[in-house]
Amino acid sequence: MNVSTARLGQGAGIASAIAGAIYVAVQVKHPAMTVESATTADWMVRNTAKTVMSALVLAGITGMYLRQHARTGLFGLIGYLTLSAGFLMMFATTFMAAFALPTTARVDPSWTGDVIAAAFKGSANGDIGALTTVFAVTGGFYILGGLLFGVTTFRAGVLNRWAAALLAVGNVATAALAVLPQSFNRPLAVPTGLALIGLGVSLWNDQRKATATNTAAVAATGHTEPAVSVR
Repeated sequence: MNVSTARLGQGAGIASAIAGAIYVAVQVKHPAMTVESATTADWMVRNTAKTVMSALVLAGITGMYLRQHARTGLFGLIGYLTLSAGFLMMFATTFMAAFALPTTARVDPSWTGDVIAAAFKGSANGDIGALTTVFAVTGGFYILGGLLFGVTTFRAGVLNRWAAALLAVGNVATAALAVLPQSFNRPLAVPTGLALIGLGVSLWNDQRKATATNTAAVAATGHTEPAVSVR
């Protein structure tokens, strides 16, 4: 079948909105980040949801970038690639948390505790290899990518500016977790989730209007917009 580019854009908007809703939902009554929590079903469900969220974000911000790339220029591309790298690495780490740490928590609780400490406190007592660096780089891409993508999206003026600004502020605010208690981890994730919802809804509305315009053009001229063939 044939799928129009506007329909793909709508799909990206839906993906972003769902991702944002998941990101907010998993913060509610989140268990403590401990070795004991890593053996529970709640831990696996929440981290599986975060893995799905990360994949949906990648689809969503790709649709956003393609919609506005002509207005965002080089910095828009850098922001998109950096934020994508951040969420791609988040996908990998949440996948590990969901499907590997529950097992290692039982067979090697000391190592698992060090991994959790490195992921959420920035340091570990024992040797966990390159994971400390991986977690630091993930956080850096998440913060810098959110800032650049949010600012360039705001300046482009194609999608909701309040959501773009919230994305930039929300992602940068997480840098404060280096000095704040762990209890701030959950509230500081909510602004980014709300921003993803706002940007997703904005992209969906934008592409819905494009679909309506194309439908009207087809009725008037009999010509259709370019479509992507999906088999």
